[in-house]
Amino acid sequence: MKSVEAKVSGDASGFAQAIEVRRFSLVADEPESLGGTDTGPAPYELLLSALGACTSMTCALYAKRKGWPLERVDVHLSHEKRVGEDPPDHIQREVAFVGPLDDEQRARLLEIANKCPVHKTLARGTTIETRAAQ
Repeated sequence: MKSVEAKVSGDASGFAQAIEVRRFSLVADEPESLGGTDTGPAPYELLLSALGACTSMTCALYAKRKGWPLERVDVHLSHEKRVGEDPPDHIQREVAFVGPLDDEQRARLLEIANKCPVHKTLARGTTIETRAAQ
């Protein structure tokens, strides 16, 4: 699979970060209640967005290949830390499939949701190597 890259930078005076991915510019920040300036989604919100987008794309692609009448996929996600649990991070994902699908198709699409690449990455864990830039 092709490597994916992103560049993130921000001054040390606050939480706002400029994100560059291919030709796209985004901003990440923290809400004012956490000391940020609320100029963009917080990091965990971006993580949830990535999982939701991948889930929707994967289900839509599968339905298209099967010729199923899926019209839209709505994904609602939340994240919380559960103290004392292992692992402490808990993501709740609700997926709604809009269109005249039968129960069997909906059940299969729910299975497919768990096969999206971002879900697999989060579920199996990831090695993160950190080094100082030259």
